[in-house]
Formats: sequence, C-alpha cells, structure tokens
Amino acid sequence: MLNYNSIYINIIGIGDNMIFIEILKVIILGIVEGITEWLPISSTGHMILVNEFIKLNVSSEFKEMFLVVIQLGAILAVVFLFFNKLNPFIKDKAKRKEIINFWIIVLIGCVPAGIIGVLFDDYIDAHFYNSVVVSLTLIIYGIFFIIIENNRKGKVSITKSIKDITPKLAICIGLFQLLSLIPGTSRSGTTILGGLLLGMDRVVAVEYTFFLAIPIMFGASLLKILKFGFIFSSTEIILLLTGMLVAFSISLITIKYLMKYIKKNDFKAFGWYRIVLGIIVLIYFLL
Repeated sequence: MLNYNSIYINIIGIGDNMIFIEILKVIILGIVEGITEWLPISSTGHMILVNEFIKLNVSSEFKEMFLVVIQLGAILAVVFLFFNKLNPFIKDKAKRKEIINFWIIVLIGCVPAGIIGVLFDDYIDAHFYNSVVVSLTLIIYGIFFIIIENNRKGKVSITKSIKDITPKLAICIGLFQLLSLIPGTSRSGTTILGGLLLGMDRVVAVEYTFFLAIPIMFGASLLKILKFGFIFSSTEIILLLTGMLVAFSISLITIKYLMKYIKKNDFKAFGWYRIVLGIIVLIYFLL
C-alpha cells in the first residue's frame, strides 16, 4: 500500500533542495556582480559568462531581468557610502545648492545612454548578449586601457575635482557611456576611459562613474521589471532579493578597495586581466 504522506514529504524535500541550489547559484552571481560592477572589467559580461557554467534553473524572461536588476543592489552600495555627497535634502543651503548642481551634471551625463538604451534595448538583448561578443569586447577595451595609460605618463590632469566637471564634459562622458550598452564593454570601463582621455584625474573619473551608475541602473532596472511584469513567484522574489543583498554587501568592500588602489596605481592591471580573460573565454567557447 502506498504511503502518500511519505511521497509528499519526499517531493517537498526535493523542492527545498532545488531552491537551496538555486540560492547558492544566486549568491555566486551576487559576489561576481558586487566585485565586477565597479572594476572596469564588465559586470554584465562576467554575469553572462558565469551563468553559462552554473545556469540558473529559471525562465529565460526572469533570467534576463535578474541579470540587470541584481546590479541595483550594487548601486545601492554607492548611495550608502556616498550619502553625504548625494543627499540634496540637507539643511545647509549652500551645500544643498552644490549637491543639486552636481546631480544636474550627473543626469546630463546619463542622457545619451538613457535614450539609446530605451530605444534599442530589445535589439541589444537579441544580438549582443553572447559569449563571443563579450570575449571580443573584453580584449579590445583591455588593449585600450593599456594604450591610454601608457600615453598618460607625465601628463597633468585637467579635471582634479568633481566640482570641476562642466555640462560639456558630462555630455562627452555620457557619449563614452553609450559604448557600455554592448555586453563585455563595462559601463565603468567606458566612462573611466572617457574621463582619462578627456584629462580627468583617475579618482575623479572613478567617483563620477559611481554616481553616473545610480540613475542609469535605476532606469535600466525599472525598464526590465516593467518588461517582465510585477508578478513574481515566491521563489523568484527570494532569488532576486538574495542576489541584490549579496551584490550590495560585496560592493561595499569592492568600492573601498578600488578607491584606495587607484590613488597609487593605474588601470593597466585591469587591462591585462581583460585581455587574458577574453582570450581564455573565446578559446573555450570556440572549441
């Protein structure tokens, strides 16, 4: 005689085990996101590549949304760490005006990528989210980093403070950020490269890149959620929140490390990393 209670308990046990495995995968993706979002090595590219190996057992629609929205957790780390620089509601009128003007500069820098990202989001997803594109962009922009850093030797930075960023310079950086719509390029990588080419101090370029990410990633996340719909299963909610929380925690560490590192070092190490990783991944997928 069948023991239905035993069968039911076994099925529940299998389901819990599967959810646990998916949570472990999401934790790995969150760690990768938290590290790579801020280093100029392409978070989206790494997420696509890591997902090739661990493969989340979810719908393709949820996966597409997840790989973007998880970045929102990393972005919140910037808001947390730089809250005093970003809060426009402080009592000091002079400081408040300065922060509001700064936000205007940030939003100006977001305009190009914001417009093109909305118009061509579906096309980019369909044609560029693959391992070959990621590998090639990793290599190409790795070479750019090395060349640009070599050419900067002995040159004095023109823009030495966030306060010195003009609307014209913000638009120029925003145009460089358009390149990051191609996976593997790196949003932070393109804006940092643009900043270096336009005479920005490394620390200023990195900080401005952090701040540019806030409206861009909030907008991109909202777009993906609207396309996915607001109907989530309990498992999907758990996976999404877990990934965002891990990305947030790891980002806190990564941002502090990067700010210390870049005060004494250039970006060539990241360039070489991109080239080596791109070659390895390209060979792997071609074979």
